[in-house]
Order: sequence, then structure tokens, then C-alpha cells
Amino acid sequence: MQPQTLQPYIGRFAPSPTGPLHAGSLFAALASYLDAKANNGQWLLRIEDVDTLRNVEGACEMIIQSLRNHGLDWDGDIFYQADKNVYYQAGLDQLANQSQVYYCDCTRAKLREYPGPYPGFCRQKKRVAYADASAHTPASHAIRFHCGEQQYSFNDRVLGPQSFNMQTFGDCILKRRDSLFAYQLAVVIDDAAQAITHVVRGADLLESTVWQIALQQSLNLPPVKYAHLPVITLDNSAQKLSKQTGAAALNDQCANKNLQRALQQLNQPLPLSPEQLPIKAIITWAIEHWDIERIREK
Repeated sequence: MQPQTLQPYIGRFAPSPTGPLHAGSLFAALASYLDAKANNGQWLLRIEDVDTLRNVEGACEMIIQSLRNHGLDWDGDIFYQADKNVYYQAGLDQLANQSQVYYCDCTRAKLREYPGPYPGFCRQKKRVAYADASAHTPASHAIRFHCGEQQYSFNDRVLGPQSFNMQTFGDCILKRRDSLFAYQLAVVIDDAAQAITHVVRGADLLESTVWQIALQQSLNLPPVKYAHLPVITLDNSAQKLSKQTGAAALNDQCANKNLQRALQQLNQPLPLSPEQLPIKAIITWAIEHWDIERIREK
């Protein structure tokens, strides 16, 4: 058992309502929950529904019910992104005032000719006659964050020291041509709004962390401590287990078995005869025996 952190700990689980939770979702949710509770912290639930075009009707309710059925009870009210656009716009305006955004009208066809990081064709377009999207017409431009060529380093609690040069990532989009705010901006604003101190999530989001650290610093927001978990893959495949790869929805009737499997994947010990224990007893045991260092050892 690792020593508890001295600073207040506020963690979060932030699923998108694009379908029900699956085994990979539970793996990440359970790790973030246990890490928060083992450190006497809070665990918040955020529904990342800013991308309204991808939201699936009823998915939010299914996610909430699955978490409850697996004994993962969050603190406070659920945070929804869909009604936070005014805050995302304020962040975007701040970056614009700092000359850190520009307007990009590159077509998809043009970008397909240049695979890899965005080449920065539009970086000089700091001031344009910008028009938002309408019901039938896309916005005149996407709005990108000028990342520059700075080196960003951080110590990941699972993966260890990480260092990235922004030049290898390109300039991320902050507001899309459909006038929806992009994930990278929304998550940074939300983490600050919820006073998040620790993020535990899948290693498939490791590269996003670099953009998010850059945005945090540009917006003068508090830093966050990160832990990136190994990605759960499909059987006999290198593909990430996800909704896009056909991951089956969690069977809430098998919550005991699901928790045992997730704990084993996290390289955590199991109590004796876990199949005979109620869900809350398994969760209590897991909190008391949580050791994030064991994930690195697996």
C-alpha cells in the first residue's frame, strides 16, 4: 500500500455518452475510483457530451446505472459538458487575446495530402472574418491552438518520466468547423472548473496530455498529476478494446465477476472467495489494498 497523498485529492471519471460502458471503461473507472478513495479523495463524474453529434440517446442513463451497479458512487453532482459552452468560449477568447490561436480553412482533401502533424498552413491567419456554422453550412474556419515547438515533460505515475516536443504533434483544433468545441479545450477548462488534481486514464490518451498541459499553462490553470493505464486490447489483437472495435456492453448482472477481472487486469490482489462477497465488500477491500505501483510492475 503506497502512502497517502498529503494534498487534497480530486479525481474524476469522464465517459462520453456514445454507448454503454464496456470492460475497458470499467478498468479505467475502477482505477480512478480506487486511487481517489485510497488517498481520501473525492471522485467526480463528468459526462463528456460536448460532441453532441456523437451522443447516443439513453447512453448517459446506461453509464450512470452501470457505475452504480458496480459500486462506484461518485461525489457531488454529475457534471455535464453540453451546457458549459460559455466557459469554453471564454477560454478560447483568452487564448485569442494572447495571439495563441489562428483560423484554419484547410479542406479535408488538402489535409489528406499531408498525413501526420498539421503543417501549419494557416498560422498567419490571426484575424479573419469568422462566421459560425449554420444548420446547412460549416463555419468559415476551424480554430487551432498554436502549439509552437516547446518541449513538455511530466512524470507519469504509472509510465514514469515523459517528454514530448510539440513540433511532433502539430496544432490541435479547439473549435471545429461544425462550431462545436473540441475535446482538448473542453477537458482542460473542465478539469480546472472541477478543481481536478489527479487524472487516471488509459495510455491511449497520453499524447492528448501534452496538448492539455500546453493549454493549462497558456490559460494559467493549475497543473494536474497524470497516471496512464495500459490499454485493454481485444483478444489476440493489438486493437484497443473500445466501442469502435465492437466491445460488448458490460453485463451489470455480472458485476462481481466484472470487478474481479478488472482488479486482476490492474494487478491488484483479490480478497478470499470474492465470488461470495457483496459488491461493496469487494470495493472496500480493493480501496484498502490499492497500490498503483503494482500496475507498473505488471
